Amino acid sequence: MYTVSLIARPDGLDRTLVEGLNDAWSGGAVHWLSPDEAAEFTVGAVPENMWQIWEEAQAEGVDLVLQQTQGRRKSMLLADMDSTMIGQECIDELADEAGVGDHVKDITARAMNGELDFEAALIERVGLLKGLDADIIQQVFEERITFTPGGKTLIATMAANGGYAALVSGGFTAFTVRVAKALGFDEHRANTLLEENGALTGEVGRPILGREAKVEALRAIAKARGLTPQKVIAVGDGANDLGMLGLAGAGVALHAKPAVAAECDIRINHGDLRALLYLQGYRRDQFVE
Repeated sequence: MYTVSLIARPDGLDRTLVEGLNDAWSGGAVHWLSPDEAAEFTVGAVPENMWQIWEEAQAEGVDLVLQQTQGRRKSMLLADMDSTMIGQECIDELADEAGVGDHVKDITARAMNGELDFEAALIERVGLLKGLDADIIQQVFEERITFTPGGKTLIATMAANGGYAALVSGGFTAFTVRVAKALGFDEHRANTLLEENGALTGEVGRPILGREAKVEALRAIAKARGLTPQKVIAVGDGANDLGMLGLAGAGVALHAKPAVAAECDIRINHGDLRALLYLQGYRRDQFVE
């Protein structure tokens, strides 16, 4: 049995669309998880025109996801940070302060789309931050960083249902420690920006946490919790997230780079982080704010 989820921005899901698709696919009863925002129904098999209908739904501002019904409620969240739990790439914001913003943003975009080797690109970008006052990190966090809508609700709701949340980033611990505390993550892992005499050295601690390290983090954290990867829902947007998205029971490409989304079956392009709760079957009135 498969569950079809339709998720949009608040007031963005038309009942006619949902009921029409349900009829076309001979689905079971429609369950509204949130009025005009999220609905679901079950089907007995994967429809042959799934991706054609997905494209049509996208044009209407609706995310369409099909998953196996059994086991879709997860016990652990593994999340990327930059452009996933927050709206920015931290290294780009630091680069702006260092006067090399445009150059670094170009490298970041190419690395996240899988055009460049992640580790080499990170080393190059961090090198351009050499000499930057380390106190700038707190200023950047306070003045430039915004949280993606729904993050706190996602973590709090899963926690209230026995879930565990880990933040695993190819960014920096100087930011993950702050983001994890603000949003309620149970633990965090990231790279370390090296400092000397109150300034960044232009070096990053080794080993670098990249694509494979995120995969290993998923395995290790899940094992420590007595869980299999199948019980994990992972979310990210960049090429270095593809390994963990592929290993997790549910790998969600959230507003992801085109090359990343193309490799993921679960794509959220219109909803926010609360979509990860709807995908697991939570109703809006079950959310913990």
